[in-house]
Amino acid sequence: MSTVKKEAMRDRFSEVILDLAKNDDRVYAVDGDLANSTKIDIVAMEKPEKFLQMGIAEQNMLSVCSGLASTGLQPWAVTFAAFLSKRALDQIQVQIAQPKLNVKMVGAYSGLLTGLTGKTHQALEDIAIFRTLANMVVIAPADSVEVEKVMRAVNQYDGPVYIRLARDAYPYLFEEDYEFEIGKAVTLREGKDVSIISTGTQTSRSVEAAERLAEKGISVEVVHMPTIKPLDEAAIVATAKKTNLVVSAEEHSILGGLGSAVAEVLGERYPTQLLRIGVEDRNAESAPNEELLNKYGLSVEHMVTKISAYYEKYKK
Repeated sequence: MSTVKKEAMRDRFSEVILDLAKNDDRVYAVDGDLANSTKIDIVAMEKPEKFLQMGIAEQNMLSVCSGLASTGLQPWAVTFAAFLSKRALDQIQVQIAQPKLNVKMVGAYSGLLTGLTGKTHQALEDIAIFRTLANMVVIAPADSVEVEKVMRAVNQYDGPVYIRLARDAYPYLFEEDYEFEIGKAVTLREGKDVSIISTGTQTSRSVEAAERLAEKGISVEVVHMPTIKPLDEAAIVATAKKTNLVVSAEEHSILGGLGSAVAEVLGERYPTQLLRIGVEDRNAESAPNEELLNKYGLSVEHMVTKISAYYEKYKK
């Protein structure tokens, strides 16, 4: 998919957060000293009265957001996913999730591909952490178009939301007229042999893997699951009944993330075969993108190999 048009999620995110800050009196961009990386420095430059710099103090940042939300404002807390999900978890749980306050939390630089920042800056557990919090909505968009649609939707939603963003540019999967709905999956490709249920950045690789598997005679359905919580259980059951061979795919640990969520649904509602593609129970490391994807089994080539073997083992 290297020849298709791409856009970095953070570029679209910065445009939309500026627009929201300008046109919604409630919206404030709250920064953890990473505005240049997350691109919300555009708010500081063009709408400085709506930009709040909290420094490298994530716990305090989320406490401030709780206070802002309690007055009727809508703060958007923006920092790296690793810092948001782990350094400030107690404040998020006690001060935001439990009282169901209207705070939007944006985890940038999620997953493996964080631009050689190293394993301390990688977030492979954030989906698992946030989906366990009562009242929390968890969303992982697949491209920049969906980033904007998600932001517009959650701006109208009253309650805490975690949005997972990636650093690098990803292919366009959606047209500008795409309509996102919280809690709804999107079927990107119809198929009859295997179902891939993917989220976030792994969706573009899932689509490419499905195209290559089609060349091998394996018909793959790709269901994009942008909202991990609340989960579209009906979509999971429907595609599982269609193929009886389900694959979950995520740039996240296979423990507690989308794969676990899919397993829970299938176990309760439609037991069938499931292959989880994600990072195994291990820490990652710093390296170029393609090397990381290959080492941890998330590349298109690894997906094709794993799914081909899975299909051959369990096909009817």
